[in-house]
Amino acid sequence: MSAWIKMIPDEEADEALRDVLSLARTPHGTVDNVMRVHSLRPNTMRGHVILYRAALHDDANTLPMWLQETISSYVSILNDCAYSLANHWANARHLIGDEARADAIGEALQARRPETVFGGRELALLEYAAKLTLKPGEMVENDVEALRKQGIDDGEILEANQIVGYFNYVNRLLNGLGVTTDGDTVGYYAES
Repeated sequence: MSAWIKMIPDEEADEALRDVLSLARTPHGTVDNVMRVHSLRPNTMRGHVILYRAALHDDANTLPMWLQETISSYVSILNDCAYSLANHWANARHLIGDEARADAIGEALQARRPETVFGGRELALLEYAAKLTLKPGEMVENDVEALRKQGIDDGEILEANQIVGYFNYVNRLLNGLGVTTDGDTVGYYAES
């Protein structure tokens, strides 16, 4: 079982669900459980696919992809979401492209001590992600000013904010419905 609720397989999908499943297909030609868990309510799947792609795979984003995936992974660690961490850390490792560096980053994130491997812009973004994830009600304008002082422009701040917000949403969806990676192809860059 890959979730605590029913997920409709392709062969049982009606026309409306087949349409949304087509939209949700990965580059591997599959529909990951993170999307399939919406199969009882296809409109939420459609919204989820659109939100995910806008937050993390939009060509207009200027934050480096490895950093987007690292932020995603850190939020997932902070939320104890094994599903998102498995997928997005695999992506981050691939994009970092240096096993030793990726190992050091992974250890620092797991220890919740990104300052041991990051400084400047990257550290400021990870600190912002942590505060927004763990203490959202304590956010103040100075949190954004701290990012600007590191040379992060408002568009990049918005990108980071949307990534953090998206992963807080999806981590809760996955954890709350017991979704696992069973049957998924883990990572966007996995061999098909």
